[in-house]
Amino acid sequence: MRLLLLGCLRAQTGNATTAERIQKHLHAAGHICVLKDAFMYESPTEIANLTSTDVFDAALAIHLYKGGRLLQGSRIPFGVIFGGTDINEDIKCEEKRCVMGAVLQEARFAVAFTMKMKERAAAEWPDARKKIHVQTQGIKTAPSETFDWYRFLQNAGIPTETDSLHMFLLICGLRRVKDPLYLVDVFSDWHRKDPSVHLSIIGPAVDPLFTHEVKEKVKRAPGVHLLQEMPQDDLHAAVKRCFAVVNSSISEGMSAAILEAMDLGTPVLARNIPGNAAIIKHKETGLLFSNPQEFVLLSKSLMNDPIMEREIVTRAKAYVKKHHSWESERKVYQNLVLRLQ
Repeated sequence: MRLLLLGCLRAQTGNATTAERIQKHLHAAGHICVLKDAFMYESPTEIANLTSTDVFDAALAIHLYKGGRLLQGSRIPFGVIFGGTDINEDIKCEEKRCVMGAVLQEARFAVAFTMKMKERAAAEWPDARKKIHVQTQGIKTAPSETFDWYRFLQNAGIPTETDSLHMFLLICGLRRVKDPLYLVDVFSDWHRKDPSVHLSIIGPAVDPLFTHEVKEKVKRAPGVHLLQEMPQDDLHAAVKRCFAVVNSSISEGMSAAILEAMDLGTPVLARNIPGNAAIIKHKETGLLFSNPQEFVLLSKSLMNDPIMEREIVTRAKAYVKKHHSWESERKVYQNLVLRLQ
């Protein structure tokens, strides 16, 4: 089949990563899967013209509102993959909720990353329950073998001569729902007392206005650094070398950055929200914090207890291997698209 896959394709964002992964799964099954950025289109009419001109057999959309709304009334069958903010945030807006309900009604199937996400959607749209499938994200990491950690530190303005460096990485697109400023004040205060700790925020400037706000804040925060997005293999290599990966999002569907860190053997400290709690068991496969002060306390305990760190990393890696298999995800998507024939 020739498939159209609509998603928010800004580089290094969660939806873009998901889209590229699904595309690979479908190509492996012999389908042609063409990625298109949902932000480039304004109405279902534009997509109808696209599917007619380019002769697509079926379509997939990531994010029930941003991608799904463009497939309303589509002449070709389609399926949807929940993004996270659609079910966690957009559902609170009456206008968006109505659009998403209509899209879900038309879709042949829908995919949720977690059972909680499915239950939340099914509570809102009970008639759609049977068409919503739960499939966790498949994870495959490939850190660069030529990544230069010391140059990375130099570019960030971080001293390289210290053996006691504790680098925390916060990987996210710069937009408010990711809340990258949540820990900046408390982390900077901690850095003043302990210069070995540094927080680096890495990700694309998704929201230009908010990105300016982040830059201005970080300028006045010693120990906190804002770095440009990196190629995926270099990012994986940086994750492998850092002390811990941090997630401070207000809302998450299922964070690939968290799962990749777990797979790479790096401890994770994540904000205690439903999307993160669905994949992290506190003090078993990672650490969950409910406020900035608790983040610092948990970080210190991790730094001072290498046995706990080793146990968390071991269990987290085993968890990803068992529950986030790339191969299992591939089979599910290859079977689901058969429903679009």
